[in-house]
Formats: sequence, C-alpha cells, structure tokens
Amino acid sequence: MTDREGSRFRRGRTALVAFVVVTALAAGGVWFSQASQRASAVDAAPKTSAVQDVKSDGEVKAGARPTGGLPGVRDCGIGEPEIRPQVITLTCADAGMVATGITWERYDADEAEGHGVVQVEKTAAGVGTDAGYRATFRLYGAKVVDGARAFTGLEVTYEGSTPLGDTTEMYNLA
Repeated sequence: MTDREGSRFRRGRTALVAFVVVTALAAGGVWFSQASQRASAVDAAPKTSAVQDVKSDGEVKAGARPTGGLPGVRDCGIGEPEIRPQVITLTCADAGMVATGITWERYDADEAEGHGVVQVEKTAAGVGTDAGYRATFRLYGAKVVDGARAFTGLEVTYEGSTPLGDTTEMYNLA
C-alpha cells in the first residue's frame, strides 16, 4: 500500500513540475515575441534635438549653434543651449516623457511658444500604453546659465487628454 501512495505522489509531483516548466516556457515565449514591439516612440525619438543637427558623416550642420542672442534650451540642463529645439526631454531620470515634433510659432529673447506632441512611454507615469498627447509648449525665464543664454522653464499645456491628469505641467530646464 505504501508503494502505491509513493507512486501517486511522484506522478503528482512530476505533473506539477511539467506544468510549471511548460507555463514558464510559454510566458518566456510571449515575452520574447513582444521584444520588437517594446521599442516605443520615446525610444525611437532622439533624446536630444542636438542629434538632429548632425549630418550622417558626423559633421555639425551650419547654423546649428545658438545665434542672434536668442536663448536656447539645454536638454536636461546639460550641454550647449539649442535654439528652436524640435525635441525636449521632460523626464530626464528615465526619458519616459519627451516633447517631440515641436514647431515654434514665436521664439524671442523673453519667451517662446510652439506646438508638438508629448510622447509617453508606457512605464512612465503609470500610463498603460505608449501614447502621444498634443500639447502647446511655452519657454520662459531666460537667463545666462554656464555662460550662455538659456530658457529655464517650460510650461506644457495639453490640448485634450493628458498623461498625468493635469492640463498644465511645469518643468525646470536649468
């Protein structure tokens, strides 16, 4: 009688181990099959707009440096200020939120105003999927920072749905 109980226990344990192994392999297969889909719009966007000013051979395009005394934007508070950037990283710790495709309607010595899209990676701010949110951007607070004029503040006003629930967000660019 003990031989039957031991045999039954081994069969149950073997079945459990087989179930765990198959489940783990299936989960791993799903995870690996989605690897190509994990490249979000945030990952595809250059992390700084300075990247857009470099030719394919590595040479910097003419006019890429700040000119005319206008303040620029130091992406994440580092590097040379860039005038009229098309990309600004909003959350520098993880680059989970990036303002992209910015077109500037007004850009002067005191303030700048433009439109674009805030790209949000799904892990940032608890958003369930990678998403883009139309927004208006206002740069303000021009000062001399590390020897160059740069805007120190950015106001983002969303034109509809928002990633964090606020219609307006403020960012420190210094």
